Formats: sequence, C-alpha cells, structure tokens
Amino acid sequence: MVTECFFPDRESLFAALLTECVDKLNTAISEKQTATLLVSGGGTPKPLYEQLSMQVLDWPKVNVALVDERWVDAGQSGSNETFVMNNLLINNAAAANYIAMKGPETSAVLGQENCEQRYQQLSAPFDLTILGMGPDGHTASLFPKAKGLVQALDDKSGHLCAAINAHPSDVTGSLTERMSLSLFGLLQSQELHLLITGEEKLAVYKKALTSEDVSLTPISALLQQTKVPVKVFWAP
Repeated sequence: MVTECFFPDRESLFAALLTECVDKLNTAISEKQTATLLVSGGGTPKPLYEQLSMQVLDWPKVNVALVDERWVDAGQSGSNETFVMNNLLINNAAAANYIAMKGPETSAVLGQENCEQRYQQLSAPFDLTILGMGPDGHTASLFPKAKGLVQALDDKSGHLCAAINAHPSDVTGSLTERMSLSLFGLLQSQELHLLITGEEKLAVYKKALTSEDVSLTPISALLQQTKVPVKVFWAP
C-alpha cells in the first residue's frame, strides 16, 4: 500500500505535493461541498504550507486540523497550532475553518474526551492527511515506547485521538505530553501523505518498512497496514 515518490531536490518535491494537495481539496469541495485537511507541525512542511496558503481555493469550505499537538497553549514555544496559524492559515487560507486539538484542560489525558468530540465532527474519510517522521521512527506524536502508545496503535479502538506521554529525548525535547491522532484516527484518511527529507530519515523509513516491533518504530504501523494507501514524498 506504499507508493514512493522520490525527487532529486526539495523544490521538485514541494511542487509535486502542492499540486496533489490542491487537486485533492478541489475534488473534495466539488463532490461534497467540504474538505478536511489534516496537517503536521515541524519545519519540513513549512514551504508547502506557505505555497498552499496562496492557492485560490474555496477556503471557507476547508476544515483544517492537526494530526498532533504538544500540550501547550497557542503562542507558547512548541505549539503546532501557532506554527500552522503562522505558516498555513494566512493569505487566502486564512478563510479556512480551524479545529483546535489543544483544549483548556490541564493535561492531555483530561483533554482527550473533548478533543475526541471536536474531531468526531470532521467529515470522514479525511481528504488530505500530511504526516512527517522523526529520526526515532515516530509519526504524529506516536513515539517509541511512549505511555499511551499501545492504546493509540489499536486500529480497532474507535477513538480518533490519543493522549501520549513520550520518553524525553533529543527528538521530543522537554515537551513530552502530547495529543495525537491514533492509528485508528489516521486510518480514517483517504490516503496518507508522508513527507520526509534527507538521507538519515530515508534510512529510518526503509528500516521501518520491515520492522517487526512497531513499539520501537511506530511509523511501521502505518507503512505495513493494508487499509489506507500511503504515498511517501522524499528528497535529499
């Protein structure tokens, strides 16, 4: 179920992914009068979001939500909401509808029920889901051996969202408390788009394709499932 789209440079990668994003959102709006766009934080997709924000789409019909979030308020360091607000929901895309993942609750565990209720209002299957991957093999906030990971990787749980507490590492930093789409939630997508760059992540990706322990490389759970197509976009 994995299709590899490899490019000689990042400019070509982002051009191809931008075209695909616009086509999928336009098709969804045409067919259903609404579109659901799920996005990741991190520096890698920033050029894509900036370009996408300037596209001429019927943005008021597009619902935008995160695939994961650190349990910090908007405006604080590490907030994916702030990153998306500053890089995607600008220009033409400022007219899109944003559904927050982070709530007012003091912990992700306490906020999970309300987050689930918000996300259950999104039209499924999700039309466009953009994921990244860390050098530790995580995607969204599904971190290796994290507290809550076993439940989050249950593809029959029926829960879209999962509270996660990751082990501190160079990848997580000090903000280990997260909310994430679960494996079940991610598999409500029509297609998953995995955006990775650089030789280090390419090596992690290739290993994850055949890894037998998804608790060590959670991205493997997505790459090895057969329910939803995964399209991998990579450039050096």
